Amino acid sequence: MQNPAQIPVWDIGVRLFHWSLVGCFIAAYITGEVETPWHEILGYVILGLISFRLLWGFIGTPYARFRQFIYTPKTVWAYLQSLRTRPQHYLGHNPAGGWMVLLLLTLLFVISFTGIQLEAVEKHDHQAQISLISIAYADDDRNEYEAREKGEYSEQHQGGDEAAEEFWEELHEAAVNLTILLIFIHILGVIVASRLHDENLVKAMITGKKEAKN
Repeated sequence: MQNPAQIPVWDIGVRLFHWSLVGCFIAAYITGEVETPWHEILGYVILGLISFRLLWGFIGTPYARFRQFIYTPKTVWAYLQSLRTRPQHYLGHNPAGGWMVLLLLTLLFVISFTGIQLEAVEKHDHQAQISLISIAYADDDRNEYEAREKGEYSEQHQGGDEAAEEFWEELHEAAVNLTILLIFIHILGVIVASRLHDENLVKAMITGKKEAKN
């Protein structure tokens, strides 16, 4: 019996991006509650990976380009309805999978951006605390007067920093939680699509090849 034809679909750039992103997100999630610079570093790495994928979505190989797998909402809805019968097979991302890619990229960007903003606010607050400590050791009357003035100013801004920190932290955590939900939906979609189309999508993302379907 002749083996089905193997068609190259996912290029090495897409595959390295996919699995690097998976590893970085897991590592970033694990280090989120730990005092380590790696969480921040991983955030910048993820931002770099997203930038690469956006660029590759315009200049990459055919199946990596956005125009190849971004369909209209009408097509996506028709595909989802067809899952109950016999859905059309796509060599690249199916209509639902294509939009999932965009949603995940968007949320991961939001996570990285809000994380950077949160880190900036925390560093600013830390510098303000150091400034207040130095003010507390003022020696003469003039320094004491300036200390009071600066202290009042710092207290006002400290309240603003706390509000900003809370805002960015809540937005950051909300984006992370929503991303995790979408990841579970994505995994479920991969399992369902693999069964319906009788193909191993995880293996395809490793080898880069998919079987030709009649």
